[in-house]
Parts: sequence; structure tokens; C-alpha cells
Amino acid sequence: MTDNTRPVADLRDWLDRVERTGELQRIDAAVDAREEMSAISYLLAKTETSPAVLFDTDTKPYGFRHLWNLFGPSVARTAITLEEDPATPTLELIRRAKDKLRVAIDPREVPATDAPLYQNSLYGTDIDLSKLPIPQHWPRDGGRYAGTADAVITRDLESGYLNVGTYRMMIQGPRHVGLSLAPGKDALRHIHQAWARGVALPVAAAWGVDPLLMVAGSQSLPPGVSEYGFAGGIKGRAIDVVRATQSDLLVPAAAEIVMEGLIHPGATKEEGPFGEFTGYYGTKDIECPLIEVTALSFRHRPILTNALMADYPSNEQSAFFSTIRSAKIWADLDKLGIQGIKGVYAHPAAAGAFALVVISLEQRYAGHAAQALSLAAQVPGGAYITKWIIAVDDDVDPTDMDQVLWAMSTRTNPADDIDILRNTRGSPLDPSQNPPEKRLYGSKALINACKDYRYIKTFPRRMLLRESVYRQVAKRWRELGLPGEPAQVERFDAMDCEAEA
Repeated sequence: MTDNTRPVADLRDWLDRVERTGELQRIDAAVDAREEMSAISYLLAKTETSPAVLFDTDTKPYGFRHLWNLFGPSVARTAITLEEDPATPTLELIRRAKDKLRVAIDPREVPATDAPLYQNSLYGTDIDLSKLPIPQHWPRDGGRYAGTADAVITRDLESGYLNVGTYRMMIQGPRHVGLSLAPGKDALRHIHQAWARGVALPVAAAWGVDPLLMVAGSQSLPPGVSEYGFAGGIKGRAIDVVRATQSDLLVPAAAEIVMEGLIHPGATKEEGPFGEFTGYYGTKDIECPLIEVTALSFRHRPILTNALMADYPSNEQSAFFSTIRSAKIWADLDKLGIQGIKGVYAHPAAAGAFALVVISLEQRYAGHAAQALSLAAQVPGGAYITKWIIAVDDDVDPTDMDQVLWAMSTRTNPADDIDILRNTRGSPLDPSQNPPEKRLYGSKALINACKDYRYIKTFPRRMLLRESVYRQVAKRWRELGLPGEPAQVERFDAMDCEAEA
């Protein structure tokens, strides 16, 4: 848990905790929401601290503030979000998150009078989104985007379960918003359900939430499994929700801003392009579902959360997505009964942690590494977009790319140890696939960077420090006048153990 004994209550509580770690930058001067905020966030994300950035100046007419770079490359801010100590090491944080995924806690509905969200509300023609300081992120974006760090809530009309997703939303007029959805997303399925019945689908979007809901909404969960329960399991208590004003949807009670609306049958409009997590502009969405906004509720001095998509480390989804995606793939492998997995790491620099996954395992039988590789490529947590899956032995830290590259250089023979999966799940946002209509299908390279199991007993011995010598050197570090602290080492030569035996 964090230093506080209670879970994070809302976005403002989260900000207080981040500020205590020294990773919050407040800006009180007026800054233009059109490109200037995103430019500042892009550049600050590349500094050593890479802080979250709160533009704290009230903007008319409702005192909106802006939060950017919620996570960036920060493992500390990711740990706070996952209810862990901000000093938790990366692989340990992934392990703890994986274990938390075993538990789901259903949300708790609270009365509207107890919901901070409903401090202010606008309805119908009183709403004018064009007056709000909605940002434009990149110069060639198709428009202004709200809710790029959001929670979009829809309901399955057949089963009744609530889905919470994270999707880009472009302002299309004073009371209209476009909702861009990739094929296979639950919200798109719910829209098609409603349209098949000839009815409008109610939708709500929280544009400032406890960042944990952004983490939950970014994951691909099985149909019927609500992200509210997923987030509750990580938090260790139920997420407080409140009934929407215009429908039976349940929205986060402590959200900063909630937009409610309807998607009428056949209502679409061209949307985009938008600067995406790949570091390239995405394509236009020609028939993007169009939301008619019917209500807008918000707290006093609400905070609009904005997720900048860019090259690493200025990519909002890098650290948090790396952590939760790694945990999800690891949990999937556990469910399949794959033995000996010591760690999984989706590298944050690989297109927002989508493109490259490293698995560390203790080889226990012939074909073990190949099995882990092929399954990691296709489990729900890893199937989307991933291009490179690398297996390494348990003496290699999967979060340390220097060690991973060393293993690839000394334990892989490309002619024997690389396999290709074709016609796997791709993404319309993948610029490497041309012509564009090919992009829904991708391919995956499986790289076995483990010791050859057939010769594992005679494989050359890796050079490791003796633990007793390491401890002695670490003890004398300052005495010797050496800078900083000695590097952390977790694996040692077994000679000490052999001597004791």
C-alpha cells in the first residue's frame, strides 16, 4: 500500500500523493489549450523527473483546470495508482499487480447527494462545448479532443453489464462529440446492439477520474467482466459510482466531469486524424459514432485529464500501460498453467508498451520456451498489436533491456530461434502495414533468447559475482570514496552455497 493507510479516494487525492513524491509540476500562468499545453507536457516528460503537469489557472466560464502527463514514464506514479508504495521496483510492481488481478470487487452505488460530481450540472441547450477550454494536442489533429484520459461507460443491452473503456473523443459542435472506436471494442458492439433494435444508446464519459479507472479502461477484458470490478480488486475496495442523470448508467461518483449523451441509430460523422500512441497521426474515422450531449456535470474547479500520445518518454500510456499489460499477460499465462514464469515486461518505449514483450522463465522441459512464446503472443492480454515476443532465462531481468540484448546476442541463433506468426491481430493505427486496408492483420516474431535446452547442462557458465564478495564491496562503498550507491544485484555465483554445503 501507499504511505496512507486508505486507498486513493479520487483524482485530487492522487494529486496530493504525487505532489509529496516531488513529481507534480504546477503552472499558474495562463497557457493556451491549443498546442501550448501539449508542447509543455511533451518537453517536460523528457526531463529527469518527467512530472505530472497541472495547469492550475482557472479558465472561464467554469474554472476548468488541466492535468497532463499523469503517468508518463513514471513507475512511482503508476505504483501510487495501483495502491503500492511509490518506491516499489518495476518487476515487483508488475508481480503485485498480477496477483491483484485475481480479485474483482463490484462497484458500490451511492446517492446523488453524496457524489461530488453533481456540484454543477448543465442540460440541453445550456451546454456549449465550444466555450470549454478543450485542448488540441498536435498541429495536424482534426480538432479538439476531450477525454483522452477518460472513462467511457456503456451498457450491454443483452446481459446488462457495464463496460468502461478509454477512447478518443473529438468535439464536433456545441453539443456533439465523436467517439472513435477500433473494431472489436465493447462500446462499438453495444452501439450496434442498440442500432439493430432501432434505439439510441445512452453513453457517459468521465473526463477527469481516479487514474486507476484509466488503467482499467485501457485493458481488454472478457465480455461480461466490468472494469469497475477490475479496478475495485486492485484498489482493495469497491469503486463508488452514482446513477447518471439521463439514464441507468453508473458513473464514477467522484469524477471531475461527466458528459452524458445519446448515440442515435446511424448517427456518424468523420473524425480525426489524431496524434496516436505510435508517434504517428492515426487515420481519419470516416463513420465515427456521434454522441448528442444531453447533460454535463462537474465539480467546482474541475480538472480535465489529458493523455498526450507521442514518442517515448512523452507517451502518456508508457509506464502505466507497460505495468498493467505486463501483469495481464503474466496472469493469462498463470491461468493457462504455464510453469516457471519469473517475470513479464511490455517495454514502455515500444509504441506505448504495445509492440514488444519480454518473458523471463525457468526452463523446466523441452519446448517450454517455445510454448511460453506462442501463448504470450495470443492470450487476451498480449494479442493486440504485439510484434516482438522475446523469451529469456530466469537469470535475465526482463525489465533491463541491456540484459535482454545480451541474452539475444549470446543465446539466440537467428536461423533456429526466430519463428513468425502471420495473420494475427493488428491495428488500423500500425503505419508499417501498407496499403492501409492490411492493418487489421499483423504478424509476430517469436524470439527464443534462452539457453538451448538440449544442451542446458553443458551451456557455458555465466560470469556472476560471488555474493559474499558483493556484500563486502557494498559495505565498503563509501569508505572507498565511490560515488552514489552500489548497483543492485539479485543473482550471484553459486560458489558460496557450494562452499557452505
